[in-house]
This record gives sequence, C-alpha cells and structure tokens, in this order.
Amino acid sequence: MMTVKVFRSPARHGYAVEVSPYIPSRVACAASQYYGIAGCGTLLVLDQTETGLTLVRSWEWSDGLFDVAWSEANEHILVAGGGDGSLQLWDTANHSAPLRVAKEHTQEWDPALSPSLTTLRGHEGVIYSTIWSPHIPGCFASASGDGTLRIWDVKGAACRLAIPAHKAEILSCDWCKYDQNVVATGSVDCTVCVWDLRNIRQPVNQLLGHTYAIRRLKFSPFDKTVLASCSYDFTVRFWDYSRQQPLLDTVEHHSEFVCGLDFNLHIPNQVTSPTCAVCNEPADLLR
Repeated sequence: MMTVKVFRSPARHGYAVEVSPYIPSRVACAASQYYGIAGCGTLLVLDQTETGLTLVRSWEWSDGLFDVAWSEANEHILVAGGGDGSLQLWDTANHSAPLRVAKEHTQEWDPALSPSLTTLRGHEGVIYSTIWSPHIPGCFASASGDGTLRIWDVKGAACRLAIPAHKAEILSCDWCKYDQNVVATGSVDCTVCVWDLRNIRQPVNQLLGHTYAIRRLKFSPFDKTVLASCSYDFTVRFWDYSRQQPLLDTVEHHSEFVCGLDFNLHIPNQVTSPTCAVCNEPADLLR
C-alpha cells in the first residue's frame, strides 16, 4: 500500500525538490508564483514526521525559484537557482538573507565574489539540466533545447561527446549511480531514452507512457536499472529499463504539473515530488 504525505504552500507551485544527504527526513523545495511565469519565489525546508510534512524554514526571493541542491559538504547549506539568473547560497541557520548571491548568468560580476571556474560553450539552445558524473571527477552531462545530450570535461574545458538524443527539447538528464556509461534523458517528445555512452547510435531503451513533456527524471540510488520520471501529464512513473515491459507503476496523486522529483538516499523506495508530496512505494516494486 502506498502512503502519501502532502505539504501545501498557498499560491506557490513546486519546481524542484531534493532530499538532504545528511538528514533522512529533511526536504528542500524551490517554488514559484503563477507557474513561474511571473511573481516571486519561495525556498522551503520541510521535515517529514509520522503524520505529514512540517515547515522548518522558508525564504522569499524576488523572482521565481526553479531549482535547489543541498551541499554535500555542509548539512545546513543549500543553493537555489532563480529566474533572474542568480544562484543564491542559503544557510538553514540564517533566518534572513542568503549568504551569497552569484549573478554571472546575468553578466553581472561582484568583485567580492570569486569568479566561476570556467565557462563552457557548445549548446545551441537553452540548457535545462546538468548532472555531475558520480563516477568520473570533473565530468558532467547537460541536456538542452537543441535536442542534444553533451558530456563535458571541466579540466579540459571541452565537450567530449555530443549525442543527438531527441528531435525535440530535452528537459532533464541523469547519470546512473551504478554504471559510468549509462545516462538517461527526458524530452518534450514524451519519451525517456536510456543511453550507453560507448554506443550512441541508438538508445538502450526508449520508455513510452507519458502523454506530455517529461520535466525531470532520476535514477534510483538502490537499483541499477530503475528510474523515475515526472511530467506535465500530472504523473510520476517508475521504470526498469532492463525489462521488455519497463513501466513498473504510475502515480497519479498530483492535480497540477509535476516538475521535480528525488529519491530519498536514506529510505529505500521513498520518492519526493512537488507539490511536495512524499510517496512510499511498495517494497517489492523497485526490487
């Protein structure tokens, strides 16, 4: 039996969510007014309890917030990305302003801040998603509106591989936690494609089922061939790309666009997705 815990934030739509790598019950959510088209943003930190989700802290920002990530070096630090092109560094112990704000994406440089390490160019469209390789230091993947998945080497400041992965915009990508050669992409064309970087002529598997654009996908931290995806079709879907029939389950608890999701690194089979609904899947589903 699936259990769902819900936190409602009035006049806000969740765009990204991430579970703390330190505290199993803690979740951060980046949210925006008016579906991110206009208005302000809110960064929420929530704790999961036996009865639901409770607000630990929240901060307001002058523009929509569309992504969030916890620091892997400090349990109190997280970074959010805003529609104004800024990156804000927040401390859960600080109740007011961000620790730092970087605006290089808006071509503004603050002499008090260290500059970015490097700027990489190559995509011909908007970059919607990036993910560090969990296996190769200094290597990351990016997904773009130009329909390509690119693999980058920060040290060499170069693109090492460009894959024409979809004929439509790619909104998300993720690296398999167990195989350095496997990356998945999710597209406006409603498909999830799983790629082996050693052979990019065709995907290992193409996962069909969503009826609208796929906004985000994540590989399971516990199962090598399992991943989850969320979509503008209001659903979260679970897949095992090694199976002939890869769709494991479809979760239909949302009544709005689902823009983000994350697996809990501490609790097997638990997934969080904005609008901040926490779902516990049956234990045998992701076996």
